[in-house]
Amino acid sequence: MPALRAGWATQTFVHWPFRPQAVAALLPGELAVDEYEGTAWVSLTPFVMSCVRPGVVPACAPWLPTFAETNLRTYVRREDGRDGLWFLSIEVACPLMVAARAVGAPYSPGTLHVSRGEGSVSYSGSRWAGGPSYRLVARPGATILPTERDVWLTSRWRAYTRRFGRLWETPVEHEPWPLSGATVEVLDETLTAAAGLPEPLGEPVVHYSEGVRHVRLGMSRPCPR
Repeated sequence: MPALRAGWATQTFVHWPFRPQAVAALLPGELAVDEYEGTAWVSLTPFVMSCVRPGVVPACAPWLPTFAETNLRTYVRREDGRDGLWFLSIEVACPLMVAARAVGAPYSPGTLHVSRGEGSVSYSGSRWAGGPSYRLVARPGATILPTERDVWLTSRWRAYTRRFGRLWETPVEHEPWPLSGATVEVLDETLTAAAGLPEPLGEPVVHYSEGVRHVRLGMSRPCPR
């Protein structure tokens, strides 16, 4: 039984390449950079969380919240080879999600917006406490048949956090992402600099997805020492 169910909708992925050493400096000692062909990647992923509910609550309940979230994440691997995500920051429009700080998830409440224009999707956000902000306008293209790198950049089945001197793992399951190519029309953000990242090695790879409807998040648990 999952701890939380939701849908992830209207999601854009902006993936930047970095030198592995630059990303490794931001990770806890228990995690190493998961490289793709010798390169580390960091992804900005704004989306909409829909029908968020405890695992036992049906999706038809009328009071289920829907809100915007934006993650800045990188790709990591434990010593035992288990790969996953490490979140450098998480912006969220629902203050209740900040409770996940209990297991080290770096949530920051803020004012976030997602809207659609003529063939484009716009995202923006700023923290209530001030500091980092972002604005992104992406134009989705045609549906693609994902390559190995596309799948590598968009699909991970666990996330790691660190709290109380321990590494924690949260498992996740969902159907495969339906992916489209996309282009960035506007991108103005300070999240990467606030996280301690230098300039990337090149232009980003961009994907768009209408989303996945059946996301299941498991209970966070401490990793074995």
